[in-house]
Amino acid sequence: MFEVLEANNLAPDVRYLRVRAPKIARRRKPGQFVIVRASSTGERIPLTIADADATQGWIALICQGVGKTTRQLNTLGAGDRIPDVAGPLGMPSRIERYGNVVVIGGGVGTAIAYPTAAALKQAGNRVVAIIGGRSREYVILQQEMQAVSDEVYPTTDDGSLGYHGLVTDKLADLIATGPPIDLVLAIGPIPMMRAVADLTRPHHIETVVSLNPIMVDGTGMCGGCRVEVGGETRFACVDGPEFDAHLVDFDLLTRRNRAYRDFEQRRLEEWETAQAGISQ
Repeated sequence: MFEVLEANNLAPDVRYLRVRAPKIARRRKPGQFVIVRASSTGERIPLTIADADATQGWIALICQGVGKTTRQLNTLGAGDRIPDVAGPLGMPSRIERYGNVVVIGGGVGTAIAYPTAAALKQAGNRVVAIIGGRSREYVILQQEMQAVSDEVYPTTDDGSLGYHGLVTDKLADLIATGPPIDLVLAIGPIPMMRAVADLTRPHHIETVVSLNPIMVDGTGMCGGCRVEVGGETRFACVDGPEFDAHLVDFDLLTRRNRAYRDFEQRRLEEWETAQAGISQ
């Protein structure tokens, strides 16, 4: 069992969980993730390790409540326990001295981008962060990103914070007016990552995305997380989760991520009904 040391809300339906996991904290590297179960009979879901402290023995997880399992996790508070947290899993981010790096986080994708942004800065890169959300309350980790970046540009669809527009609009501005960009890391919803890839491709800017397809065991055995990259089948849990954005088949990724949408919705509705009955 893994004790929750701290829990608080970062945005609507987005929760920060600091979890005691000393073995994972000692081994974790930026870009890696864990497989979590909210109950001993529940499904397994991947969550990126947003932060960690090897000395104190904790890892930080940021969870967006979308389906049954993530909603369950978001009910946890300090002192509660998570039955299973397995990791660290996946290939770490490739940290090198590229030069001028733009890190883009869309919504909860900022939580995944943050540790890699910190590592890229520590490696001597100039790091510019673009972090987006629908409105002010959906932009997360702005202060944390400011601490590890040379510049931070929050963007909102409605203009309630920072740049009024999409993260791709701000990226287009930087490409047109700023110094040459050596690397773009984009993490967020699939349409956002696809749009970033389409924008950087004609400029021949190396672009990396972190993929979060359907995943079960996190070891490459189930095959659920297969993606197509450069015409080849890859497994996000062991070959990724980061891949060359210009080679990812986003159409296939989108179709596969929708495969269990109706089932997931039914399970969520059943759980919410049960929760409503308990609270009465």
